[in-house]
Amino acid sequence: MKILIVEDEVASRKFLNRVMESYGDCDCAADGNEAIGMFKEALESGNGYDLICMDIMMPEMNGIEALEGIRELERGHGVEFRKEVRVIMTTALDDPVNVVDAYYRGGASVYLTKPVDISDIRNAMIELGFLKKN
Repeated sequence: MKILIVEDEVASRKFLNRVMESYGDCDCAADGNEAIGMFKEALESGNGYDLICMDIMMPEMNGIEALEGIRELERGHGVEFRKEVRVIMTTALDDPVNVVDAYYRGGASVYLTKPVDISDIRNAMIELGFLKKN
């Protein structure tokens, strides 16, 4: 599995990388612009990402805007709706507006509120079908 972690906060990015590397090969981006560039490069090389873990609140370009850009790239490359990259959105804000935006505007698959722990991630991986429930 190929995973892209998008998080501007260094400690959170390192934590997610450490946890997610047990599930697959991880690349990290510090902001939405970098994430879009990395996603585009992977998509065009034929070695796209299976999963993106993305923070919503980032400078320059937030996670929802970045996800909209990623979805646009997928459409431009003929990726079918059911074959889109799965996305775990994270944020420190437990705000219904963010949840609605993440799901409906950005096409997020799962939404987690920080602080995220290992069991939250494991449950999200089960929900997304990457792991089987015990």
